[in-house]
Amino acid sequence: MIYLDHNATTPLDERVMEAMLPFLGRFHGNPSALYRLGRLSRGAIETAREQVAALVGARPAEVIFTSGGTEANNLALKGMAWALEAGEIISGATEHPAVTAPLAFLSRRGWTLKSLPVDSQGLSVISSLPEHVSAGTRLGALMSANNETGVIHETRPLAEALRCVGGYCHVDAVQAAGKIPLDFVSSGAHTMALSAHKLYGPKGVGALIAERLTPLEPLLHGGGQEQDRRGGTENVAGIVGFGKAAELARVELEERRRHTHFLRVRLEAGLQSLPDLTLFSIGADRLPNTLLFSVPGYDGETLVMHLDRLGFAVSSGSACASGGNEPSPVLLAMGVEESIARGAIRVSLGRGNTETEVDRFIEAIKGLLPAF
Repeated sequence: MIYLDHNATTPLDERVMEAMLPFLGRFHGNPSALYRLGRLSRGAIETAREQVAALVGARPAEVIFTSGGTEANNLALKGMAWALEAGEIISGATEHPAVTAPLAFLSRRGWTLKSLPVDSQGLSVISSLPEHVSAGTRLGALMSANNETGVIHETRPLAEALRCVGGYCHVDAVQAAGKIPLDFVSSGAHTMALSAHKLYGPKGVGALIAERLTPLEPLLHGGGQEQDRRGGTENVAGIVGFGKAAELARVELEERRRHTHFLRVRLEAGLQSLPDLTLFSIGADRLPNTLLFSVPGYDGETLVMHLDRLGFAVSSGSACASGGNEPSPVLLAMGVEESIARGAIRVSLGRGNTETEVDRFIEAIKGLLPAF
């Protein structure tokens, strides 16, 4: 199987597994305990906190460990909303369901939602900010990079506009972390969500970066862990793995970026030589590893299954947005016709992919087209 779905999840790096193994065995102490085994676990968590903070230019004290990116997004949006008076929330038109679902929840509890539109490339229309951000805007959310198209958004203009009216800004950086440089301070955000399994770390662990004075009510109340912002005994092995994965991502960032960008350019060139394919957002600044395209005559899920039988793992454009055969809301927000949007599939490359694999994939797509 040739794995081309790294935006869905990444394989666990062997170096990360090696770092985790002691904390799945002999170093089993509760990190809240005062005896030596507990102190070893606590020390490992604090080391990981430093490693995760370093990846995004944050302070270790700003890192709150969670069960993943979804919890981090929920903690940020619900946590800030519950600490504030209800008002308006502005969000990007192409946000991930881990953001849109908690926003829908808040809309049923007195908050008013506004959407920041995107252009035909999927890029947020920052020029429309003055008409969308007002004195009643309390919260905003904008992703660093889109999980389907890979389009990179500039978050600072929205964050500055919100700060000017006393509002708070959240950035979902789950897809961007480990693929492009990130700096929490430069983003202007008050909070930022991260996930370990998108950067060769373990599933089931993530983090919310939160500026120190950001009002944030916890979702989980318990024993006061994570500075009283996320109760529950910490997932020590997972957190250690996240820390190691973050350290490796920081050190190897440019090498990984160059490799996946080279492969993506090769893939784009091969697909553009085929008739009637639609490649999305190729005029925008994107993640180096991501390409979304549509094949005529197929819906995305059917095409995914065809490719699976041929030995390729990819995802449909709507995979994160629905469990059925609905067109991608991201593409619909970009003004793409429903029939074209329905046939979209995403290729997301990783550090282990090769030129040969890309060429084989191009040949597989060619074989599915009637003209060939």
